[in-house]
Amino acid sequence: MEGLINTYRSYLERTDTTFVRYLHDDISWNARLIGLHGARGVGKTTLILQHIKLHDNPNESLFVMADDFYFADHSLIDLARTFHQQGGKTLYIDEVHKYPDWSRHIKNIYDQFPNLKVVYTGSNLLALERGGGDLSRRALRYTLPGLSFREYLALKLNLTLPRYSLNEVISGKVDFPMPDYRPLQWFSRYLQEGYYPFFLEGDFRFRLDGIIKQTVEYDIPLLAQMETASVQKLRKLLYMLAQNVPFKPNLSKLERDLDIRRSSLPHYFNYLEKANLINTLWTKAEGMKLLEKIDKIYLNNPNIAYLLAEQSPNIGTVRETIFLAWLQVNHFITSSKVSDFEVDGLTFEIGGKGKGGSQVENIPDAYIVKDDLEYAYRNIIPLWHFGFLY
Repeated sequence: MEGLINTYRSYLERTDTTFVRYLHDDISWNARLIGLHGARGVGKTTLILQHIKLHDNPNESLFVMADDFYFADHSLIDLARTFHQQGGKTLYIDEVHKYPDWSRHIKNIYDQFPNLKVVYTGSNLLALERGGGDLSRRALRYTLPGLSFREYLALKLNLTLPRYSLNEVISGKVDFPMPDYRPLQWFSRYLQEGYYPFFLEGDFRFRLDGIIKQTVEYDIPLLAQMETASVQKLRKLLYMLAQNVPFKPNLSKLERDLDIRRSSLPHYFNYLEKANLINTLWTKAEGMKLLEKIDKIYLNNPNIAYLLAEQSPNIGTVRETIFLAWLQVNHFITSSKVSDFEVDGLTFEIGGKGKGGSQVENIPDAYIVKDDLEYAYRNIIPLWHFGFLY
């Protein structure tokens, strides 16, 4: 255990607390069991190390990686027991899904040591859901998305800017230090390489490419127990989607082009979405059902679009992609019969600076969201304003 403590202290010593993700203040850190989910590279590990450094007693906390060599000869519950006996208060377990039968161990720790708090993280949401059924009534679960535009500006320019509610955004209340900075200059950069915090470390495209390959070639196949041939089909599916987003599902065509059984395609889409590589936009159903069917498929965020597209991605699709990525964090978003999106009963049409409003002029609670625009006017809202929702 001494080796684990030394590794933990080394991680803690190297952790910068200058910028902390928004989700930190939304987490109920006093809960006995907390699950922090999210894609690879969005900053989950950094967030919990920052919390320890800023708010915990490091001597009463322990941070471990679930795939540490220590666990070759020791179990997770044995570690928890020893740590608890030595006065430990909070055990932080990173990438927990890499530990075999992890949910059963976490459940046993929760039941056997009521005075010990546990915080765990995992990158592959599908793996966490598949393994975490026993924890549904015990754990508080949070999902950390990629950087908002507001957070990107905080990291890039050291700007401290407030969050706004959706109602404040559509009311034109987003304030920005225009005399010193022009938002559109930085917004275009954000769309290309600002969704992941590691943009500051250089080699952004190389790093993002590595994350996507790791997810498609290791995480998903391990979880789904895929054979090599199926992994190749999954890669082809993601590549094909990247060239054709927003993609309207045509299962017959996909079955023919990719040699994937039609009955298997929904599983492939689910794998890619839970792994934070795509987002699905559903139609709003009538009656008792909330959702009817998948209307369109987008890539998870514009950074992936710029990486995977053979040529520069369509700017209209990029705009819709980031709007969907931002709004789905805290809002119920579906496709709309008259425009691009419906969000909590509000209608949104996305476009460039020259986008007209005739499409929704007779629709109540309808808004035109325009790129290449600095200021809001009546029901016309700049796209970048929605980057301040979190």
